[in-house]
Amino acid sequence: QVQLVESGGGLVQAGGSLRLSCAASGSIFSINVMGWYRQVPGKQRGLVATIGSSGTTNYADSVKGRFTISRDNAKNTVYLQMNSLKPEDTAVYYCKLVRVRVGDIYWGQGTQVTVSS
Repeated sequence: QVQLVESGGGLVQAGGSLRLSCAASGSIFSINVMGWYRQVPGKQRGLVATIGSSGTTNYADSVKGRFTISRDNAKNTVYLQMNSLKPEDTAVYYCKLVRVRVGDIYWGQGTQVTVSS
């Protein structure tokens, strides 16, 4: 089993910055993909960014150039640095971990990010 604990959400004005953290514990395994997704009421959860255990990254077009995903494998933690935030970035942000060789998926509980105009 894997547990994911997110932190760092909050309220920020447009143009501001926030950093989200997600700490993983349990049977993580070395080959995995971690990422951030977001969801607003009435819409499906969508990709923000992912990072593989080797460091390969992928971003949604809407956040490219503003958000940076990184990870500390020693701490089993993934980060999302969010700059130049816009009101449309307001959502609940969820951390996700995929254990590639096992083929299972884990989600965090979510953290609210609110960007005021």
